[in-house]
Amino acid sequence: MPLSADIVMTLADRIDGLLPQTQCEQCGYHGCRPYAEAIARGEAAINQCPPGGAAGIEKLAALLQQPVLPLNPEHGIEKPRTLARIVEADCIGCTKCIQACPVDAIVGAAKLMHTVIADDCTGCELCVPACPVDCIVLLPMPEAQIDMAHADAARAHFQRRETRLERLRAEREAELVARKAAVDAVAGPVNPVLAALARAKARQQEPKP
Repeated sequence: MPLSADIVMTLADRIDGLLPQTQCEQCGYHGCRPYAEAIARGEAAINQCPPGGAAGIEKLAALLQQPVLPLNPEHGIEKPRTLARIVEADCIGCTKCIQACPVDAIVGAAKLMHTVIADDCTGCELCVPACPVDCIVLLPMPEAQIDMAHADAARAHFQRRETRLERLRAEREAELVARKAAVDAVAGPVNPVLAALARAKARQQEPKP
């Protein structure tokens, strides 16, 4: 019997609280929360999160009263968490890493040097393939940064970014709709009275036989 929507969301909250909040998408979902909701609905397995590793799988198994599974290699391997650092001398200011970062941990502007806010970095590594000049290196994440406080902050940063991007998408769509309406109004059907007057005027101007 399927769980009710309220029960699914409550369970998703508890599952999300056990995930590392790297927002790396290795699980196959757009961030930790969608993965948590998929697990709660029974649509995803508990062994798809490499950053959470074996310890994370054990916590999820205990919560859901499921058998402990090995990490699914299709989603990656467990390895030490890392932080991104930009080699500033090589940065060309393309902003692609800023666009890729799911928690707004990279600051900078077009054609200017970018910098990673180390304390906000989750080690998702999404910025690495986005960089066209390979100026991003990965360093070991301090053990103190792998805690609930940083996970909670990363979740908040991710949610704030998602809200901002959704607002921008809505604004762009509204602008496109307004532009289309303006174009349609200009190129819309001709007023029939004006069209009849125009035809009458044209006939009057025609040379008489």
